[in-house]
Amino acid sequence: MAIRIVRLGTPRSAGEGTRIGTVRRPPRGVPKAEFASRDYYDVWYPNLAPSPETLKLGQEASSAAQWKAFEKRYRAEMAGPEASHNLELLAALSHQTAFSVGCYCEDEAHCHRSVLRALLLERGAQLA
Repeated sequence: MAIRIVRLGTPRSAGEGTRIGTVRRPPRGVPKAEFASRDYYDVWYPNLAPSPETLKLGQEASSAAQWKAFEKRYRAEMAGPEASHNLELLAALSHQTAFSVGCYCEDEAHCHRSVLRALLLERGAQLA
């Protein structure tokens, strides 16, 4: 059992389990009833998405320094008690069940899910 880090809207892998969308907004133009069937997510969990201001900082990052600023700010948001509890829960669940978390961004290296991957690993999560 483990967590997979995925791009929402891409075909699911075998054994991926429940897909959790860690995004601020649902997919545009997709009826809510079709989120799962179109491989976006089964459960929307914006609690682990960057705040709108931090998201904008990451989307506009065009240099390593700007990306570092985004990462620092997102990590600070995820260090809060509620987010930290959410990360701990997912890390613990990763040892007992298969599920995935993801975002829409094409390039994981330039997406909050790369930082989310690191945060989960730091909490002892088992990743696929």
